[in-house]
Order: sequence, then C-alpha cells, then structure tokens
Amino acid sequence: MNRPLTLALAASLAILPGCRGGDGGAPPTRRTLIDSRDRYDPRSLDPAQSTDVPTGRAVGYVFDGLVRFTPDAKVEPGLAERWDTSADGLTYTFHLRRGVTFHDGSPFTARTVVRSFERALSVGQNPLPLLPIRGARSFQAQEARTISGLATPNDSTVIVTLAEPLAVFLTLLAMPAASIVPDSIPADFSDKPIGTGPWRLVEWRHDDYLRFVRNDRYFSGAPKAESLLARIIPEASTTVAEFESRAVDVLLLPEGESGWESDPKRSRLLQSAAGLRLYYVGINTKRGVLADARVRRAINHAVDVGATLEQLMSGRGRRASGVIPPSLPGADTMRAPYAYDPARAAALLKEASFPEGTELELWHSQDATISRLAQTIQGYLAAAGIRVKLVQRDGPSVREAARNGQTDLVLKDWWADYPDAENFLYPLLHSANVGAGGNVSFYSNPDYDRLVTRARRELNEGTRLGLYRQADSLAFIDAPMLYLFFSTDLLAVQPWVHGFKVPIISNGQRWTDVTIGPPTR
Repeated sequence: MNRPLTLALAASLAILPGCRGGDGGAPPTRRTLIDSRDRYDPRSLDPAQSTDVPTGRAVGYVFDGLVRFTPDAKVEPGLAERWDTSADGLTYTFHLRRGVTFHDGSPFTARTVVRSFERALSVGQNPLPLLPIRGARSFQAQEARTISGLATPNDSTVIVTLAEPLAVFLTLLAMPAASIVPDSIPADFSDKPIGTGPWRLVEWRHDDYLRFVRNDRYFSGAPKAESLLARIIPEASTTVAEFESRAVDVLLLPEGESGWESDPKRSRLLQSAAGLRLYYVGINTKRGVLADARVRRAINHAVDVGATLEQLMSGRGRRASGVIPPSLPGADTMRAPYAYDPARAAALLKEASFPEGTELELWHSQDATISRLAQTIQGYLAAAGIRVKLVQRDGPSVREAARNGQTDLVLKDWWADYPDAENFLYPLLHSANVGAGGNVSFYSNPDYDRLVTRARRELNEGTRLGLYRQADSLAFIDAPMLYLFFSTDLLAVQPWVHGFKVPIISNGQRWTDVTIGPPTR
C-alpha cells in the first residue's frame, strides 16, 4: 500500500515554497535536502547497534569516528586530525582535534575515545572494528577490566596497539560502530542520539522520516544546507513517484525500474557507482550431496546468471567470478565467471553420482528482488535435474537458520562495510567465521585460510593484493557458493542539487557540501 506524506511532514514542508509542482526546471525554494534511499527504519541511532545500512547512514550524520570515509571510500581524518603508525604496523598514535564538543556541549577528549570503545565492546552488536586492538577480546569476555591496547598520555592523544598487524585497521575505524559517543549516555540515547557530527537529530517519526538540522559548531564547518530530511519509503514505485513530483532530491533507482538510461531527459540526472554489494547463494558445504565440489560447480553451470542480471536487475551490475568486486584492488578482472552450460552441469552431476530425486531447500527473505531471484534460480536448477524447494521467511529467521547450518542453499546479498577485498574474503569464506561470522557456506580450506590470514597481516600492498587474488581463485574453484553478480548503484539526482556524490560506502556521503540552487544540467 502506497503511503502519502504524513500530515506532520506535509505541514512542515508546506511552509517551504516550491516543494512540489512547478515547471520541473526551477529549483525549489525550500532549504531542506530530502533523501529517499532507505526502505526501512534504522534499528537504532546508537552507533554500538549499527549493523544495517539505514542505521549506519544515519549514524554517520550525527556522529564522528577518529577517521571517516569520503564518498569515494578514501579514509580521511575525523576526530583525529592526524595519526602516526609504527614501522611494524602494531601501534597507531592518534592526535585528536582540540575544542570539539558534543551536541549537548560536553567535551570530547582522549578519555571519551576509550570509554566509547569500552562501551562498544560491552554492549555493541558489531564489535568488529575494535576486536583487533590488543586486549579487546579479553575485555569483551569480561576477563579484563581495561583494554590493554589503549593508552591516553594526555587529553588529545590516544595510542592504540593491535594484537597483530592488520592492514585494514584504519578502514575499520571508519565504520559507524566505531563512532565516538559522550561519556554520559541517557536512557533514550538510541532514539535521541548525541554526537559530534555535522547534523543534529530533531525528530524521528518511525517508519516515516528522520529530520536533522545542521550543527553550526561542527569542527569541519557547518553543513551548507539548513536541514536534512531522510524519508523512509518502503514501496519502490512510491519513491519514483515522489522523485518525479519533486518531493525528494535523491532517488536510488529500483532494480526493476528500466528506461532511465535511454531517456534523454532522465539520463542527465543519473549518477552511478560500482557498488560493493555481492548477490550470491551460500551453498552449505557440510550438508549431504553439497559436500561434493562437483555438485557445487554443477549448480554454478546450471544457472544463466547473465540473463538473470539483464532481466531482473536491468543489467545494473557485473557477473561475479569470485567474491572480490572488480572495482577493488585485488580482484582478478580477467577471470571468467562460470559459464551457463547445462550439459556441463549434467555431466558433473553424473560424475558425482547425484541421487535422482534429491530435493534441496533454498532459503530466502521476503524482499521482492530476492524473491524473484530465488524463483528464477529454482527454475534453472529444476531444468538441470536439481529439485529445489523454496523456503521464504523474514530476514532475521533466514539469517539465523543459515548461521546455524540449517539451510542447504541460502540466497543473500553482502554489503561491504569498508572498501577492501578482505571484507569479502575473510567474513564470507574464512573458517574462523563459519556460521554467525558470515561464512554460511561453512567453507573450510586450510590453504585458503592461510592465504587470507597472511594477507590480513601483510603491510606491503602489492604482496597483499597478490595474496587476495590467490585466495579468491582457490575458493572460486571450490565453488562454496553460486556466484551471481555485483550490483551497480544507480541514483537519480534532481538538477537543482549540487555537491552530491554517490557514496561507495553507505556512510560516505554526509551531505555537508550539498546545496540547492539553479540547475546546471
């Protein structure tokens, strides 16, 4: 059911002339930027609970970390104005900005960083960014009262010592879960957050919108716009209609929405970025016939991924020939994906003595795109002689079943938390992460593990990228998943919006340099 603007939101925008209507060329006279990329509510605005894209995006508006992402996913200074790294890669000395305050006026100091990290490890749902710190795991397990790898020689310096070298550590600190929170946390913090960020939350109408106003005291300079409205619009068709009626400034084009690229007027509004999002089917390598790599390769040969990408995703993406996105260093862009070859699939099944009549279960969520993909995959596998029963559940139920090893096949998408190949190789396929860690294929290959573990510790970039490619190639042959595709984010941006850049990472665009003005295109 399409939902109109709530009365409260409509009333608030009514005082801003030009919000709707007009000739389509003149800019609106409102001073509020309006986003429409999220389909569901953030689960919380507490950074420690940030485990999904809407939450991470909103947290990035209100909070800062020691470092942050630019729209093109580079790491730049945040609350730390600079840092030094020891030659062995174990110690990071962060020199903090002075005079920074939270939205409530409380001061930001080195001790605030330590307390934020302690809190994230104690109550957080995503402690990943901080676990590499020496003593973090002992503190999380309540075996130690402090984190031994943290030191604060003065109010503007934090020294972080890792348990072992980790090449991607700085990118981890740019994740929303590593954001810095005040020393005193109110009971309603998840709904009324207090950060140091460029925007202050002033209203959250759940499942409808979040309203932010600029932080005029922001240490990097106040945002150029007065306010930002993040609308929650579940229905893709509604989002498109709202964009076309000038009610929103940025539209994440739905996968099934075609024709924009070929339309001369609409195509001028489009911006794209090679998304760090992998669609795949996790194949449980520990369950029955799926333990045989020949069966898993047959599954890959049985599905026409190219046709599926064109028909269901409007061609917005690139076929996967491994888990590393082709836009990231370390990807082997010359490796061919599995060919659609039903005859080869049949030969592999016969070679593996695949029992006739075997039925596999393919679990998937209720998301419309995922559901259509599941049905398509079911049809291709049936044509290859692999009977598949679809099991549709809500997202949390699917995740729980997959993590517990209860699924034969599970259709998933994986969004990168940070722009490095390690964020695909390690969580998705390393044996340290089987189950709850993200490896729902229960894939375990000692050679693969050694390559990825070595790459994580390797500080020489060239050597590290070579290790990434070797590991990805090895897993590709083992086929612990049905490799589908990496999606491409395609956004439409109103002609009066200036300064917006499509972020590669979800919290990489904070709207600080975005303005409304006369169209230039």
